[in-house]
Amino acid sequence: MDLPLVSIIIPVYNVEAYLVQCLDSIEKQTYKNIECIIVVDGATDGSYAIVKDYCKCHTRCKVYYQENAGSGPARNVGINYSSGEFICFIDLTIG
Repeated sequence: MDLPLVSIIIPVYNVEAYLVQCLDSIEKQTYKNIECIIVVDGATDGSYAIVKDYCKCHTRCKVYYQENAGSGPARNVGINYSSGEFICFIDLTIG
């Protein structure tokens, strides 16, 4: 039985301290038919470089960059690039 593809969309803005932990957590999930779409929303820290490097080793992850527009537009960009039957959003926030 083929499992449906799940698109995981992650808007990213200045969360370099937590980014690898988040991505590693997704990679460790037992459900394997996923694609991870990371939309860097004009981050001014090292987030974009971290994600580009991460995607080199993790083929299910793809990164896209946009000028800062907020998490809503970043989610929409992710939806436009998604191929999954289901979509999940993961938000990284600094509290």
